Amino acid sequence: MDASQVGTASPSRKPLHRNVKLFGLASLLNDVASEMVAPLLPDFLIRVLGGSKAWLGAIEGAADSASSLVKLGSGGWSDRVRSRKWFVVPGYAIAAVTRPVIGLLTLPWQLLALRTADRVGKGIRTPPRDAMIADCTPPEARGWAFGFQRAMDHVGAVIGPLLAAAFLAYVSADLRMLFLWTLIPGLMVVGLLWFGLREESTPARVAAKHAWTLKPFDGNFRLYLLALLVFTLGNSSDMFLLVRAEGMGVPQVALPLLWCVFHVAKAGGNMLAGRAVDRIGPRPMILAGWVVYAAVYLAFALVSAAWQVWLLFLVYALFYALTEPAEKTLAANLVAEEYRGLAYGWYHLAVGIATLPASLVFGWIYDLYGPLAAFGWGAILAMIAAVMLTAIRRR
Repeated sequence: MDASQVGTASPSRKPLHRNVKLFGLASLLNDVASEMVAPLLPDFLIRVLGGSKAWLGAIEGAADSASSLVKLGSGGWSDRVRSRKWFVVPGYAIAAVTRPVIGLLTLPWQLLALRTADRVGKGIRTPPRDAMIADCTPPEARGWAFGFQRAMDHVGAVIGPLLAAAFLAYVSADLRMLFLWTLIPGLMVVGLLWFGLREESTPARVAAKHAWTLKPFDGNFRLYLLALLVFTLGNSSDMFLLVRAEGMGVPQVALPLLWCVFHVAKAGGNMLAGRAVDRIGPRPMILAGWVVYAAVYLAFALVSAAWQVWLLFLVYALFYALTEPAEKTLAANLVAEEYRGLAYGWYHLAVGIATLPASLVFGWIYDLYGPLAAFGWGAILAMIAAVMLTAIRRR
């Protein structure tokens, strides 16, 4: 059997596990709170706190780096204890507390500290959460489970900015007050998971060894991590796509609408593609997604009209739909159950450590050589990663 399709003989007809549904709802509520804040942070930092673009880069870079490092530790550690819930709930609780406190800040360094704490919370919860989804889902339904969770996450990313815009337009233009209101969905997430999650102890997991190393994993998983690393080095921030859209004539006032449409397409695509992963297998879906990514990036370089940008964003959402459920499913399928948390820690670390240099290199190429060179760079790395992924052999 192909290593990329272990346990994917036929899609499950059983309903999603209770924990998967809870994680989907928690992801929706958490992203509602997160996306009420995130689009407004640059303006808050510069206009209210007196920061600069340099501060913004330092804040986001430090936060993402801290999150990536913590993910490896939390994933490996969760394999060695009886309950992953003790990582998931505190991780969401940290985010629930830190977001509203942003409304009380007065200096840029304080925002740096809080954003880093917020991302540390994400690092604590994410690998154990993904492992819990894989733990409670049969292999033939993992694509559906991860697709559902990611779809709900994107729905929250649509609702959050809309709520923020409505609040600022009809309630108050005070950003500090808006940030304080994010405490409500944050606490809802914590309560939902604390009282709702059910987890059975797994004796095999308690005996897991080799925490925070690659020793438990064979060449297939290591090659998968390397392919992810190469791909992510060419996967710059989607903010550059908005820059390109505005440069091609999309009005500034239409950019939030474009962003919302993009997330709606990602949510629907994840829901549909998750089931396809269980029928086709995760590796073919990832390969298709990376090829779509390369084609879309080249198209963004060559685009010549605003209406084409809208179409390309919809096609770009297809890339997310094809890859998001499939990547996490393949990670689970390639490793033994007792090392699943550690595997997700390495998965998120590989993606996380490449994210910052990816955007830095892309921006540097864009400034010096223009959009064709920058987007072409991303497309080339995507195709190299796709070739590497095809080298994963049968077990």
